[in-house]
Amino acid sequence: MTTASAPAGIPAPAATRTVTAEEIAAYRGAVRAELPVTKDELASPVHAFVLAHTVAERTVATLTADEPGPVSVVHLAQDIRGHRLVRPGERVAVRLEVLGARREARGTRVALRSRLTGDGANGTEEAEPFAELITSALLVGATTLEPFGDITAGAAAPAPAGAGEPATVVHEPTAEWIRRYAHASGDENPIHLDEEAARAAGFGSVIAHGMSVVALTVEEIVDRYADGDAARVRGIGGRFSAPVTPGEPLRLDLQPDAAGRVVRFTCRTPAGAAVKSGWVELAAAEAGTAAGAAPEAVTAAHTGASTDTDTDTPTRNAHRDGGDDDE
Repeated sequence: MTTASAPAGIPAPAATRTVTAEEIAAYRGAVRAELPVTKDELASPVHAFVLAHTVAERTVATLTADEPGPVSVVHLAQDIRGHRLVRPGERVAVRLEVLGARREARGTRVALRSRLTGDGANGTEEAEPFAELITSALLVGATTLEPFGDITAGAAAPAPAGAGEPATVVHEPTAEWIRRYAHASGDENPIHLDEEAARAAGFGSVIAHGMSVVALTVEEIVDRYADGDAARVRGIGGRFSAPVTPGEPLRLDLQPDAAGRVVRFTCRTPAGAAVKSGWVELAAAEAGTAAGAAPEAVTAAHTGASTDTDTDTPTRNAHRDGGDDDE
């Protein structure tokens, strides 16, 4: 039976720190290592997840501290909503709430909500909330957490209005790209960096971070449908279904709506979908810029990415992305 509210002992952690221009540049640079250098110093639209991730990891560790056996974390889905990007030099507070937990065959599914509040650049503005994230994860092997709350919390994905011209871009992630992302994001789980650790966790090789694939896709969408302006991103969502390994083609299928305001996406490897039900919501272009106009196609560098159009084992607290567990 699922209770309406969280039982006693469920953590509600918070953390506050100053975000530097250097870390913002390092993260976006790592994501865009296969793409042309941006002409601005804006943060990645996915940087909000990076800031929330450490707090989420601590929360999961607390939730599973009393488990008698090993627990691994499968990142099932991610939703990010925001009205602006994080700014260099601002102090950001992250507050996390465990929304719910549900027992499943392989463990316990949980939903986490993170809210980010910033004080603006150099503390010159009043504190303001600027992003909210809903994270869905399966704690494989977790059996002691009592079910409660709602694991389906979060707004529905925005509905597209008609259909624009679809596009496809193909990348080939490398082990170096994965390593650079790990260091820039702070997620240095051994399954992303060490072949032996990855094999021990049940993978054939190191695997890419699921959010690195999402972040790369968002950058492709920004280049094509937002005139290169990352500040126009208002929401991001997707479900992880399979890992991405280095050296294999990663196909990003992009489908904008007629206005170029909602872009749906799927990320595929030769084995099948790696990220599905993906979407990015864009704010309208400023006056004088056509809202649905896509900029000139950008060809990715370094790994031979190409563009064309197309219609269509765990150890304790190890983390991976993907799974076929449907809500």
